[in-house]
Amino acid sequence: MKLWDVFKRGIWKENPVLVLLLGMCPTLAVTSSMKNGIGMGLATTFVLIGSNSVISLLKSIIPKKVRIPCYIVVIATFVTLVEFLMKAYAPQELNKALGLFIPLIVVNCIVLGRAEAFASKDNLISSLVDGIGMGLGFTFALAALGGTREFLAAGTLYEIKIITSWNTEFLLMKFAPGAFIVLGFFLAIMNKLEMRKAIREGRIYTPPADLNCSQCRICKMNDID
Repeated sequence: MKLWDVFKRGIWKENPVLVLLLGMCPTLAVTSSMKNGIGMGLATTFVLIGSNSVISLLKSIIPKKVRIPCYIVVIATFVTLVEFLMKAYAPQELNKALGLFIPLIVVNCIVLGRAEAFASKDNLISSLVDGIGMGLGFTFALAALGGTREFLAAGTLYEIKIITSWNTEFLLMKFAPGAFIVLGFFLAIMNKLEMRKAIREGRIYTPPADLNCSQCRICKMNDID
């Protein structure tokens, strides 16, 4: 597969949030604003790039029977690094908003999933590009979700007042139910676009077979064949 195809797959075709529906906990919890969404997305991107690269380099020397614990150790190392960097250089408000969700990147299905499904099977460059694509796709989705919720809640975007006369906040958009509602509309739009594309190409739209649960092995951690 060409590197460009690997990269753009994470942006659209296999977007972690809008297609694969992975990482729902931080997606729904931290996207009350665009700034929080971008911060969480970039932190996850850093971990994806680092863990994918290291796991790709070490895949030939990691025993199959302990590959998952080894992947988690690698991921945890990069999560610890990004947590220290954020505490040192990121705004205090952002650190407070993201809170526990930065350490929880260790168990984020996106990161472990790419390690098992891609980095453990491909070369360094492809794994690096896959990490960038998946990370940016995750970041774009969180930024869009956070920006939409922030605008609907208070008429602001990246904490800049867009509608100056908006004085009463729409509190539903600041909490989890608002996140579910906005995400539902995003998913509906994605499905509609894919269906329209299929109609233009004269085919019936069906989700890719490799994205359904019957084809996924990530949860079967005891399967070490």
